[in-house]
Amino acid sequence: MASEDSNIFKALESQSEAAEPMSTRERWMAWIDLWIIAPARIMWIDRRTRIGSIIVALYLLTGSVGVWLTEEPELNEASPLRGPFPGGIIPGGQESWLVVQDTTLLGLTVPWPTLNYVFGTNNTGQDIFELLVHATPPMLEMALVGGIATTLIGVVVGTFAGYKGGRIERLLMTATDIQMAVPGLPLLIVLAVAIEPQEPWVVGLLLSVDAWAGLSRSLHSQVLALRSESYVEASRVLGLGEVSILRDDILPNIMPFIMINFMGNTIRVIAASVGLYFLGVLPYTTANWGVMTQNAYSNGAMLSAGTWHWLFLPIFAISLLGYGIIMISQGMDRVFNPRVRARQSSTSEGGEAVAAME
Repeated sequence: MASEDSNIFKALESQSEAAEPMSTRERWMAWIDLWIIAPARIMWIDRRTRIGSIIVALYLLTGSVGVWLTEEPELNEASPLRGPFPGGIIPGGQESWLVVQDTTLLGLTVPWPTLNYVFGTNNTGQDIFELLVHATPPMLEMALVGGIATTLIGVVVGTFAGYKGGRIERLLMTATDIQMAVPGLPLLIVLAVAIEPQEPWVVGLLLSVDAWAGLSRSLHSQVLALRSESYVEASRVLGLGEVSILRDDILPNIMPFIMINFMGNTIRVIAASVGLYFLGVLPYTTANWGVMTQNAYSNGAMLSAGTWHWLFLPIFAISLLGYGIIMISQGMDRVFNPRVRARQSSTSEGGEAVAAME
């Protein structure tokens, strides 16, 4: 099976050029239609990716706009172990979770609703809602950096080894096998204690050290099969360079697998970081879901019905983010399927030529 992505775009150009040459603007519009508009439409039509995208977008808004709108949590800002949604809705009542106060907006005095300890407080009187919001940006940063680093190393090593073969393949696969044989958790604990990373992106890089080998081994076997395909041989006969062949013929065929693994790697980084923070291996910080869980557990939140929210809410935040990422990953095969993308691009301007490939 030839590389359908390149064939679809070439068909778009050839059919357009049969009538009249495509201008630069038309070529860019066709590219945007095929690679941005059509995938976005596919993600919205597919129920799984739509749900996952909404959940992840909610976390992104929380980590950007929510942090700006929410004050940083402080010690003893309210009574300790206050339950969630306290006091009912009492406009202006300080014991209510929804406080309506007068505020000045554009020169006018208007009533303005404010969330007031909506998720309760912990044992030191910190607002759990504020803790959850301010823990979101570093967690997203860890997950993104760790997922990108793990995927990038695995793709480069596995693809290059599978395509080049020979001595380079043996060296890279030997290094991969050695990495796979090293126990991951002890390695991460030793590195975390030795480095003591403070920045979230450093934690993300640290957690990618032991995770790339599995992806590299899987991609190596896939590229071994792809490099003997007829369209790859034809590209070699035409004198195309290795970079062009890898970019145009190899990567489009393995991109769905890469994206699914990228999503899985982000979930793995989230789980690993929460686990290491829970164990106290990584440096202590209050605004972290793992530290919140550890504090709740060590102070007996599981033993008292009145403090369940302190332990449950950070676990729920972790689980919901993981669920959203999994839903997106399940729809990646459709997003990167060139025929599905061609059908969706045919509904927008300039897409009819792409659909003619079928």
